[in-house]
Amino acid sequence: MTQPARPAEGAPGLLSSAGRVFDLSLGQMLWSRRSVFLGVLLGGPVLLASALRIAATLYASGLKINGVQAGGSAIFGMMIWLLYLRFIVPVLGVFYGTSLIADEVDDKTITYLFTRPIPRSAVLLGKYFAYLVCTVLLVLPSVMLVFFLVVPTGQGAIAGAFPSLVADLGMLAIGLAAYGAVFALVGTTLRRPLVLGLVFAFGWEPAVLLFPGYLKRLTVAYYLQALVRHEMPQDSAVSMLMQVFREVPTVSTSLLCLAVIVGLTLWLAGRAVEEREYVLEQ
Repeated sequence: MTQPARPAEGAPGLLSSAGRVFDLSLGQMLWSRRSVFLGVLLGGPVLLASALRIAATLYASGLKINGVQAGGSAIFGMMIWLLYLRFIVPVLGVFYGTSLIADEVDDKTITYLFTRPIPRSAVLLGKYFAYLVCTVLLVLPSVMLVFFLVVPTGQGAIAGAFPSLVADLGMLAIGLAAYGAVFALVGTTLRRPLVLGLVFAFGWEPAVLLFPGYLKRLTVAYYLQALVRHEMPQDSAVSMLMQVFREVPTVSTSLLCLAVIVGLTLWLAGRAVEEREYVLEQ
């Protein structure tokens, strides 16, 4: 059992301590088996984009959805919506966020971290920033490759769509920050957080977004979807599905609420780490 420890006089502060934990954790995360697995997962959209590029090259008519030719920017927007925003970003948040403290408990290394003369919450904060950098480094190459494979290169299409790409990368980074903070709180308060995290991301969020009312405001997806600049293709089954999600807040409201979500959940997670007594199973 580990007891809450008070930082000794002259011990480094919260931010400097978090920076040390960040340096230690980043390399471990980048070369972990979890990162390798999720890196393979992020290769899926690249393979799909490659197949679409080959199909567009072989068939002069291009890709059609319900008989209507779809441009590269529309296809890229669909992939951002359905693959990255709805699936990959929550998966990364769940698998990394819930493990920030839970993995240390499972590996019985939490005692060594908490005996250092640093605030306990600095361990969580440093590992959270390491998670954020690690996941951005995983997502960035995948999105860039998909963009250059799907968006046509002729007539200045790349230059015209590039500002949208930058906005997409920013939106995905914000989503990773929000989901990671929420699931960091889940990981610090529950013993088996992964299952609950998956239920929240792929059960609770999609379900409450389908119904009117205020419950959708208790999800990350409700605010994150307002930051997506892409419109879904019209006259398609996909567009009919996405019409359910058209009720969105303003961009400024979404950014403010997401910032509150990140700050509040990280603060609560830090308090939970500071106050919880961790009993290591023999």
